Amino acid sequence: MWTWMPSTHRSNSAAIPTCGLPVAVGYPAARGVVAAASYEARKFGVHSAMASVTAKRKCPDLIFVKPRFEVYKAISLQIRAIFAEYTPMIEPLSLDEAYLDVSEILKGTEIATVIAQEIRAKIKATTELSASAGISYNKFLAKMASGQNKPDGQFVITPKNGPAFVEQLPIKKFHGVGPAQPKRCIGLG
Repeated sequence: MWTWMPSTHRSNSAAIPTCGLPVAVGYPAARGVVAAASYEARKFGVHSAMASVTAKRKCPDLIFVKPRFEVYKAISLQIRAIFAEYTPMIEPLSLDEAYLDVSEILKGTEIATVIAQEIRAKIKATTELSASAGISYNKFLAKMASGQNKPDGQFVITPKNGPAFVEQLPIKKFHGVGPAQPKRCIGLG
């Protein structure tokens, strides 16, 4: 079964007006949290779910913009409508991520890559947002693949190259592994 996961990136100009500056969506208050960070901010180590105080310490010139949840939700619905043109098997993870099972219409990897290209192009044309896609035979690997060619690309992990891909991946890069987990895993051997 082929499953793939595209991830739209709200850190481009349609969602966060960055103009090449380090920008974070969120509130700069002491208890604030970064909801999203532009690629310019990410270069300083700023990322989503980071405390705003920590983000500002990492990037003193960081600009905070208020979240526009209604806009994000509307864009998310547009993107899900595009997904629905290809499959009814949509499993949303958040406003900007979803797993799509396109196995019913596939005959091989080549078709999956074409479908991903078409969906990404439609997302760009409809919303002006870039999207990345991970194409693989299970959700875990599809999620790992989606991070390989960000912000506007796609990556395939086949059953043949899946084991080698996982073997070379550092533990901290595994989806779902928190910051303390790698040390525990290394301690186990």
